[in-house]
Amino acid sequence: MVEEPPTSDNWIHEIKYDGYRTEIIIDWDGARAYTKTGIDWSKRYWPIVAAAEQLGARSAILDGEVIAPNPKGYPDMAALRAALSWNAERLAFVAFDILHLNGEDLRRLPTIERRAILWDLVKPAEGAIQFSQHVEGGGAEFFKAVEEHGLEGMVSKRPNSSYRSGESDAWVKTKCFAMKELEIIGVKRDPGRPAMALMADKGRYVGSAFITIPGEMRKRLWDRVQRKAGAKPPKGLEKQKAEWIKPGLVGRVKTLKGEPKLRHASLKDFREQG
Repeated sequence: MVEEPPTSDNWIHEIKYDGYRTEIIIDWDGARAYTKTGIDWSKRYWPIVAAAEQLGARSAILDGEVIAPNPKGYPDMAALRAALSWNAERLAFVAFDILHLNGEDLRRLPTIERRAILWDLVKPAEGAIQFSQHVEGGGAEFFKAVEEHGLEGMVSKRPNSSYRSGESDAWVKTKCFAMKELEIIGVKRDPGRPAMALMADKGRYVGSAFITIPGEMRKRLWDRVQRKAGAKPPKGLEKQKAEWIKPGLVGRVKTLKGEPKLRHASLKDFREQG
């Protein structure tokens, strides 16, 4: 992940879809869908698997993201979780790369060539299997548009790069974040783990944030925590091992934009309410 999107012309940019990374494998035995940890979710993704079997490939490996679009067509994580529970017909697989096709290993080919092969396979890219469109260059403008539409972020790729497993500076992601002021209701400090602040919005727990404030400010925070410690755990959080804090401490949190609960969040500052 990078803080700023690449701005040179030698990049292509796609929307970062808010969903579950998935690999579709097609072979003599039909199609299957695997999570990024290798778990077979073919039954849970059955409409996508059925659509993959209609693509006409003898064999293929596709890389992409399973999403559930909201009424505006934007990926929605809450809708995705709901669809997995009771309405799988809402699911879609957004394909952004292809590794193999009909016995040929495509990973050595440039990204832009693999994507052309992918488009030829999945077009017209509607319904359960879709194609992740891209733009060439203009990274700053693309990121601004992504932010304005409330999307999670963008992925930038070197058009001439080969496909490599693991992290690579040929593929980078830039996420959209927002700053929020929230109540600090507790702190978790476990040996060997990063300290976390437990946050609430108008009394409702919304998640935790990594405490990333500098050393001197961190000392002041621990001092405030000790003075305000001793509150009862909020309802539903009784099993959480934390130092619970009496009302009056407000934190400034950086978190992913457009999410009802904190995601990839960090505490940047804090203050006491007057």
